[in-house]
Amino acid sequence: MIGLRKIAQNGTFLPKNKGHLKTNFKMKAKLLWLVAICFSLSAFGQQAKHTFKLGETDFLLDGKPFQIISGEMHYPRVPKEAWRARMKMAKAMGLNTIGTYVFWNLHEPQKGKFDFSGNNNISEFVKIAQEEGLWVILRPSPYVCAEWEFGGYPYWLQTEKGLVVRSTEQQYLDEYKKYIIEVGKQLAPLQINHGGNIIMVQVENEYGSYAADKNYLDINRKMFIEAGFDGLLYTCDPAADVKDGHLNGLLPALNGIDNPGKIRQLVNENHSGKGPYFIAEWYPAWFDWWGTPHHTVPAEQYTQKLDSVLAAGISINMYMFHGGTTRDFMNGANYKDTSPYEPQTSSYDYDAPLNEAGNVTKKFKAFRSVVEKHLPAGQSLPPIPAAKPSMAIAPFKLNTKVALFNALPKAVKNATPLTFEDLGQDYGYVLYRTTIKGGRKGELQLKQLRDYALVFINQQRAGILDRRLNQNTLSLDLPAGEVQLDVFVENMGRINFGKYLLENKKGITGQVTFDGAEIKNWSMYGFPFSNDRIRNTSQSKANGNGPTLQKGSFQLSTAADTYLDMTDWGKGVVWINGHNLGKYWAIGPQQTLYIPQEWLKKGKNEIAVLELLKPDQKTLKAIGQPILNTLKKINVD
Repeated sequence: MIGLRKIAQNGTFLPKNKGHLKTNFKMKAKLLWLVAICFSLSAFGQQAKHTFKLGETDFLLDGKPFQIISGEMHYPRVPKEAWRARMKMAKAMGLNTIGTYVFWNLHEPQKGKFDFSGNNNISEFVKIAQEEGLWVILRPSPYVCAEWEFGGYPYWLQTEKGLVVRSTEQQYLDEYKKYIIEVGKQLAPLQINHGGNIIMVQVENEYGSYAADKNYLDINRKMFIEAGFDGLLYTCDPAADVKDGHLNGLLPALNGIDNPGKIRQLVNENHSGKGPYFIAEWYPAWFDWWGTPHHTVPAEQYTQKLDSVLAAGISINMYMFHGGTTRDFMNGANYKDTSPYEPQTSSYDYDAPLNEAGNVTKKFKAFRSVVEKHLPAGQSLPPIPAAKPSMAIAPFKLNTKVALFNALPKAVKNATPLTFEDLGQDYGYVLYRTTIKGGRKGELQLKQLRDYALVFINQQRAGILDRRLNQNTLSLDLPAGEVQLDVFVENMGRINFGKYLLENKKGITGQVTFDGAEIKNWSMYGFPFSNDRIRNTSQSKANGNGPTLQKGSFQLSTAADTYLDMTDWGKGVVWINGHNLGKYWAIGPQQTLYIPQEWLKKGKNEIAVLELLKPDQKTLKAIGQPILNTLKKINVD
């Protein structure tokens, strides 16, 4: 090949006279084509020569011991334009691998309609990692948890009568198979045994915390292989659940444990007395939910643990290395019998080594020093990239406002309230409207409210019901005559963990009564807000304090990261230049919304705010630093 390249470069085949010009140009073109083929085959051969296998105690990359030093980073939580920069940061901290889930509800948002474009382009994410010299651990199980809406399941699974997620119920398995086959088309060719950089693929996700059906796990394994995932498969579970969640023949990885002796013991007990040893999720901090303090853990509490794990030759995946932001109504929620409903915040900062904006923290530098200590002789880490600049934006006013009650889409009518799923709506909000006889006092009760409701009498707000506080009853004093009752309900995130995955429908999911008598004859208006526009508008009576959608713009001479300060606002969602930034809520702890530089532009920038509680608020500003740990009580009367 080298000889051919030299011939082409030196022009050996160039003609000596014009009479042979055409013939010799054809010869040269053919030669260049052969050279390109040789280059292509050579490159493929260089990639395909890699192998990744299990040894007795170590992972073996090309037959030599390899210690995975990985960090979790989820492609939808980072703007696509910033993927490469975040990966360069991973290399600078000493990581050699990136771990990521694959999110079913992103890739099949509606039944049979798959999307792997834009920020959902997971194959491009993996390829960029390869270009940056990083291996990838892929976690494509249909269930991911991840503080993600419905644990990654698409909402429409709940519209299939009798379908049961995480089970051997046939409808579920049929839909699951369609999904994993599509994922395989995107990602199976990128496995290391096919010349790519995906070194391991996880089957299911912490299944031992949920059940112990080995037949179900084996069905998962077979589906993965059928989808083309024919490389190294593994399971992951918390230490207490590994026995139930592990499948014989697969490597049992462990979550939430960093004692080397205990790790070896548990893996050996479940893997025929041998390794290798892998911590699939090592938590250097934790996530946040609304109404509780921002979770932080000092780096010094973890540096020694990281040092001991690496010194023992144990592989590790930090969850999270970089959390980013959960946008587009994709936040999940926790709910257990022992604790209230806990919807998670939009910021997924996680107190991770790389903060929400992708800049280094003290934790990053401390962990980098530990990793550097364990580098093989002669190796060094690349320098840490410079921090991204941030800026403030002076206060500006929004100049248009539409009351949602003045822009109602077409109504769906039914004797009893319908859930979001019944209405074919995934996320956002639904207005439930009916009329009742007035001139009386009593209690309005919404059984199984999910999750947050504004109650209006004749379009004046009468109260708020919040599932977090176990509220489902409101005392009302109705005026005389026929009364219009409106209940505006927000889906604040489907549960992503535990047994209540099977009880995850949204909206008013039970009976509505006033003074003990059932209320019927409802009209329902869906506001999914898949973008910052209101669809199919029609006019209705104006209201004084209902939800509004406000819009405006601001000018920039240059673009940089910034943080929209929502401290003076109530509760809602913001879009910048068409990008959903996530939710805000004055109760905290998160008070700002991160705006990536990549989504801003020099000149005019468009902004839209959906505000539920303070319709008269209209001034916005942005600051140079986030506010992630401020709790407060708000008065919205």
